[in-house]
Amino acid sequence: MNGAESLVRTLLNGDVNVCFANPGTSEMHFVSALDRVEGVRCILGLFEGVVTGAADGYYRMAGKPAATLLHLGPGLGNGLANLHNAKKARSGMVNIVGEHASYHIQHDAPLTADIEGVARPMSDWVLTSRSAKDVAADGAKAVEAARTAPGQIATLILPADTAWGEAGGPAQVAAPAPRARVDGKAIDAGAQALRSGKPAAILLGGAALRGRALEWAARIAAKCGCELLCEYNNARIERGAGRAVVRQLPFAVDAALAMLKDVRELVLVGAKTPVSFFAYPGKPSVQVPEGCTVTKVAGAEADLEHTLEALADALGARNTAPRINAATHDTALPTGAITLDGLGALFNALLPENAVVIDEAVTSGRAFTGAMMGARPHDWLNIMGGSIGWGPAAATGAAIAAPGRKVVAFEGDGSAQYTLQALWTMAREGLDVTMVVFANRAYKILLGELNNVGAAAPGANALSMLTLDRPDLDWVALAKGYGVEAGRAKTLEELAAQFKRGLAVAGPYLIEVVM
Repeated sequence: MNGAESLVRTLLNGDVNVCFANPGTSEMHFVSALDRVEGVRCILGLFEGVVTGAADGYYRMAGKPAATLLHLGPGLGNGLANLHNAKKARSGMVNIVGEHASYHIQHDAPLTADIEGVARPMSDWVLTSRSAKDVAADGAKAVEAARTAPGQIATLILPADTAWGEAGGPAQVAAPAPRARVDGKAIDAGAQALRSGKPAAILLGGAALRGRALEWAARIAAKCGCELLCEYNNARIERGAGRAVVRQLPFAVDAALAMLKDVRELVLVGAKTPVSFFAYPGKPSVQVPEGCTVTKVAGAEADLEHTLEALADALGARNTAPRINAATHDTALPTGAITLDGLGALFNALLPENAVVIDEAVTSGRAFTGAMMGARPHDWLNIMGGSIGWGPAAATGAAIAAPGRKVVAFEGDGSAQYTLQALWTMAREGLDVTMVVFANRAYKILLGELNNVGAAAPGANALSMLTLDRPDLDWVALAKGYGVEAGRAKTLEELAAQFKRGLAVAGPYLIEVVM
């Protein structure tokens, strides 16, 4: 057994059975081992940003890490933007990065690079295997690191001679440690803040936004009269009719400050103190109003379900009926010209139950996501790190992780261009993804940001950098070129027909919405 095979078998021992890959020469022994050892599903991405973004989306829905296979320093470098997003989302994954044979590195061949140096900023754990006999144990450590709550990026660098050299056998992988429970003092502090009689809010993040944890939060809100909030970007939140009423902090600084202006007790459960996405002249970075006390009860790594259950018990809310969203989806479909309000109403009515929504509609999405709180129950995944080009890749991984669930990807046309190669992987794998591209023909968010940062009105040079015209992108043609069926909508009636068609198709379907 060579080192590569010992690593594949070790990954399987750690329940890592999906590999998103874009390999090269130095990874060929690992590729061969994946052929010999049954049990790993291998999925090719045509660009490394698709590979790493897919692993992020996979972890968010599967709750366990996938592997990626990347080619040397440049291959890893191509995947860094979506590794940044994954790290901000606290997604676990095991990156296997090929390296030249250890004796070849000294010759400075064209692809030689400081792979550890490239990996460290976007990884929580980095290691280079030193011999074939070390590979299995190193792989076990990588899996254990990736499964450390709430999830970590583990990067294992595999020199070619450690992959082809003679190894022992696979290593066993330790079971993930249970999430730590917060102590009673933290629970008491949170309860004291919520029963103070002052206007209060709980800012939820991470695993507090789904399952039983979210239900406990909804009971607390009903008992105490406090508001439930979430950060602007969330790795995964369960939303829709019958689920907790949670308001999303706005992206715009003034709107976020207005939402929080009356709050005097802000309790953090799985979330950080809220800050603005960017700095703006004359506006605060921290969004906590003057006179508001911030109480951190638990970080994202903690057992958040137990935290909220204990907090509910401390407040006498165990048997309180939860505060939940009313259903608003049984309404007539909007008609006429495409507007942001119309989009919200249309998707609120048509989103299927148990859908997985991938939200990278950077400009349009801000305006209509709040309108969908009463839609049929669904999961909503946001881009966490702000590095655009996440959505098509994450939709690919989410569809692999959640077969049988419709994935709906809301995409800006500028963002989707970064990883449009994901369409080919969706077609090849027959993934059940309906992708809605909002064709603003511009990086529209940046046109707004010119004003927000106090810059001058855009002139010819600025517009040439911020618009996507001359020529217009033809998303229907692009999708069909990658093997994905597609259609175009210029009115709400056309969009309703296209969206219904996309939902009816078992594989991928793309809709270009001309804004």
